[in-house]
Amino acid sequence: MSDLRVAVLGVGMMGGFHVETLSRRVHGATVSVINDYDQAKAVAVAGSIGARTESDPLAAINADDVDAVVIASPGTAHEQQVLACLDRGIPVLCEKPLTVDPVSALEVVKAERRTGKQLVQLGFMRRFDPEYAAAKQLIDSGELGRVLLLHCVHRNMANGPHFDSAMMITDSVVHEVDVARFLLGEEIASVQVLKPTATSAAPEGVSDPMIVIFRTGSGVIVTVEIFVRAQIGYEVRTEVVGERGSTLFGLDQHGITKLSGPDGSGRWGGLVPPGFIERFAPAYQIELQHWVDAARTGGIDGPGAWDGYAAAAVCAAGVEAVRTGEVVPVTLGSIE
Repeated sequence: MSDLRVAVLGVGMMGGFHVETLSRRVHGATVSVINDYDQAKAVAVAGSIGARTESDPLAAINADDVDAVVIASPGTAHEQQVLACLDRGIPVLCEKPLTVDPVSALEVVKAERRTGKQLVQLGFMRRFDPEYAAAKQLIDSGELGRVLLLHCVHRNMANGPHFDSAMMITDSVVHEVDVARFLLGEEIASVQVLKPTATSAAPEGVSDPMIVIFRTGSGVIVTVEIFVRAQIGYEVRTEVVGERGSTLFGLDQHGITKLSGPDGSGRWGGLVPPGFIERFAPAYQIELQHWVDAARTGGIDGPGAWDGYAAAAVCAAGVEAVRTGEVVPVTLGSIE
């Protein structure tokens, strides 16, 4: 079977990493076209792998030498670009967000449904991280018993003054939204945000850190500590608490599992990675390999358009919770 010919739209840090991974570490794919609003950057990246450039992203999507698309452009461009991929009927891996608001995200879900195929995969890479995948298997096995609580920590070393409280929800906590939905297998019903004393590193008016509380439809409570100016490194860890045991994973990539009975021992140690690329590089590679393998037969293998829409709806409720301090319900629309 010939290689999947991929157009990459947007070659900033994330898109550039995807180009490198697809070209050097993933089997069965060739990056054929590069697009970026910075033409000089596009030319430099394309030249490093022997691809060509296309100045118009829609022309790149519709090019004869493109079988599938990776979208790593700014979020405001995603709706138009994803819909163009659907119009052409080709698979697309879209970095979050699917679109910038839940209304337009739901329209994308409906547009995909009209094609009769699943073509849109969202870049929620943690689902492919070996520790998250192992935790999902452990939960589904029933060994932990019924899950009661999920505790998440998400800390970044630093962020610029533009990264306000709303962006902490839409650009960071969005990953915990998908983690909770993935691990628990159910939707988030409400969001609440608590605001501790802000770090002195935060700009005036920005609440950093925050505690975000999700409640699922069945009553599971999910706590998320989001702290994007922690000045230590990129620290992400998760603990699942069940009726008969718990599992803790993240940070140094050596998970601790505690179960009822004599076998619940573990250890902890290691360095805090400086950023998300270093922490989740293996997950990105696994994600891209799954996507390429599926796209070569015209489909996807991972979180889909509905997952992108649900994340957008929860994040919209989260931004409202930041503003009001209230418990905000999450309303999901119908695709009928």
